Amino acid sequence: MRLAILGGPGAGKGTQAKQLSQFLGLTWVSTGEGLRQEIAASTDLGQQVQTQILQGDLVPDEAVIGWIRDRLVQPDVLDGWILDGYPRTAFQAEELDFLLDDLQQRLELVVWLEVPEAVLMERSLAMGRLDDQPATIQRRIQQFRERSSPLIEYYEFNNRLLQVDGNQAIERVHQEILARLVIGE
Repeated sequence: MRLAILGGPGAGKGTQAKQLSQFLGLTWVSTGEGLRQEIAASTDLGQQVQTQILQGDLVPDEAVIGWIRDRLVQPDVLDGWILDGYPRTAFQAEELDFLLDDLQQRLELVVWLEVPEAVLMERSLAMGRLDDQPATIQRRIQQFRERSSPLIEYYEFNNRLLQVDGNQAIERVHQEILARLVIGE
């Protein structure tokens, strides 16, 4: 199975992706964590994206698409994966589909965690990451909202969107996702 979990910063993507990966036996692939590891290791990519991440900007498409391309050919993802926070734009969604065609794979479903902006801000501040300052978080939320409509439309049009109320208790969100995956609503 190949899934993506999308939503705003602080929507619970990582939490749900980790739980689903354990429950379904899939590899969790987090672009945020992966890019932070690249920064910590001072790789060329890490140095390239560090400023954008610290300022709350989206990483350039070419950089993140390249990272995803490299990640999805690793042996640990051959039996399935859950993408956490990728794609973030309709362009990235199309590029992902092209990449998966080349790899003879298919993104089966996108779980969209819908959470109000005030809750996204509150949750992001509670995470306490170094790059999570109020102005940075607000910028990420604004960029997310600007880019989310075309992304939602892209996956709705392709009948691969599963919208879930992410403004519930963690376990309730998890159970709703599992129930809807099983019944295919």
